Amino acid sequence: MAPIYLDYNATTPIDPEVFRAMLPYLGDLDNNHRGIFGNPSSTHALGRAAHDAVDHSRAQVAALLGAQPDEILFTGGGTEASNHAIKGVFFARQTGNFLTRLFRRAGCHVITSAIEHPATTNPINFLQSLGCRVTVVGVNGVGRVDPDDVRRAIAPDTVLISVMHSNNEVGTLQPIAELGKIARERGVLMHTDVAQSLGKVSVNVDDLHVDLVTVAGHKLYAPKGIGVLYVRRGVKLVPLLHGAGHENGQRAGTENVPTIVALGKACEIARATLPQATVRLTALRDRLHHHLAGRVTLNGCPTNRLPNTLNVNFTGHIGAELLAKVPGVAASTGSACHEGRVTQSAVLCAMRVPPEVGKGAVRLTVGRFSTEAEIDSAAKQLLAAAG
Repeated sequence: MAPIYLDYNATTPIDPEVFRAMLPYLGDLDNNHRGIFGNPSSTHALGRAAHDAVDHSRAQVAALLGAQPDEILFTGGGTEASNHAIKGVFFARQTGNFLTRLFRRAGCHVITSAIEHPATTNPINFLQSLGCRVTVVGVNGVGRVDPDDVRRAIAPDTVLISVMHSNNEVGTLQPIAELGKIARERGVLMHTDVAQSLGKVSVNVDDLHVDLVTVAGHKLYAPKGIGVLYVRRGVKLVPLLHGAGHENGQRAGTENVPTIVALGKACEIARATLPQATVRLTALRDRLHHHLAGRVTLNGCPTNRLPNTLNVNFTGHIGAELLAKVPGVAASTGSACHEGRVTQSAVLCAMRVPPEVGKGAVRLTVGRFSTEAEIDSAAKQLLAAAG
């Protein structure tokens, strides 16, 4: 019997409607050319059909984000999208003798937060190794960035602010709209990763005042290996991949039509089910928290967080060891045990959660296919393991 899945922030199953939508673009089992398998760059009928499908998906993604279709750039996933945004801004800002600028260690400053996903942190660290100056702003006890800290960090050479829309571990929502306004007032580009937020809460690029946005398909009931980078009109990036002129010259490589179609359909479903999805997920999350409330403490903001995310500490336990005792529940932990030593996640450390408390952290995330019966059963199993 499959375990109860409470790890939707790690990845989501492919929605059946999404799966059906992508099937024709994978070809056909009989190899009789009935599938829509053409190269979108080809001018014959099969190529045009694939091209039209990509354009349709682009419009579906744009509609969910409140963007224009020509601002949607398909990528191989969220990691590529964030890399393209961060590195693309940096290299686009280099003028004159590039090597000279690098050796002078001048001309670039990036601001980020202490709780970012590695897909953001590591590209920024790479830029730092090339001479870019980096400021990492902290968070408060619930994992939220203070806009005033970002405002104070902006300098004349600041080119980019990159702060995630919601944290993947504790679910805290960040003040992106306020940060976006600050960035715009100071002439700085604003990037945010909405991989965990999209489809759970409303995300509109104009309301958020952002210039670059990362989307990951597998967090939205689409397949793995497909993502999107939203690039506001007028923003100049240097391509991450060089080759032929796909994606308006911004991302070389023949488009992965089946997964692009899948992501488009996933965005269409998400748009059609908001805001009801927010209400339903919140109810399931709170039901789970109610069952566990007497045994756990909460990590993250009690109110301003993702509707599906519950990160709690089972005091007196190590999260990984507790979950190992509950094979009937698939979830994640905020701590890991290596060679007898417990290592707390960087997010909980940034929130200053005491190690003796945070070592018992467990992340429980519900999703589209979670049921009340599953929530009740999972809570019972976790409480029994906790003793």
